[in-house]
Amino acid sequence: MDNKNPPALTMVATPIGNLGDITARALDALKNAGLIACEDTRRTLALLTHFNIKARLTSCRQANENAAAAAVIAALKAGENVAYVSDAGTPGLSDPGSRLARHVHEAGFPVIPVPGPSAFAALLSVAGAADKTVVFEGFLSPKQGRRQARLKELLDFGAAFVLYESPYRILKLFEGLNILAPVRYCCVGREMTKLHEEYLRGSVEQVYKSLLSAEKQLGEFAVYVSGR
Repeated sequence: MDNKNPPALTMVATPIGNLGDITARALDALKNAGLIACEDTRRTLALLTHFNIKARLTSCRQANENAAAAAVIAALKAGENVAYVSDAGTPGLSDPGSRLARHVHEAGFPVIPVPGPSAFAALLSVAGAADKTVVFEGFLSPKQGRRQARLKELLDFGAAFVLYESPYRILKLFEGLNILAPVRYCCVGREMTKLHEEYLRGSVEQVYKSLLSAEKQLGEFAVYVSGR
């Protein structure tokens, strides 16, 4: 093992939709990895195939993240660099990867970020946000009672916050928001960086009405809600 450049785990951000958003550093990290750990090997294989990268893959998803860390650490001990990618965006940000990073650090190996696409950062860049404090919440509980209680906590806290939501629950989310804070400013990004990219801006009540008027809710949503 080279003591000057020990093997490292790189946490590689990958496109959230448009493959043109991948960075040169991300491509280098993937090409130079002896092992790529990934949330879904099928999705990562499609990404690697697009960029003509051949690599050994191992599954590292939420259900097996602790166990998968052992395979990653074994590869590092064997002198291989390892890259980790989630299905899209930045690992550890509402995606698996945080426990893997902690285990690798505790094993004595460097953990290095390769920053890039993030739905959280992308939404904030277009939301017209002026808030100094923004809480990243990610996905709320699918259970109505828990979801509504957490929404009230976030709104009472007074800072802006960002949520992720599926097309199956976006109307339920806005139904709850509209009950609690109809006049708060919000920005909703749908299918960001993809072919049918769309943004809705206005009060919670206005955006809720726009969502209700749509024939069908398609795609993944990111939701910014302003602070008080």
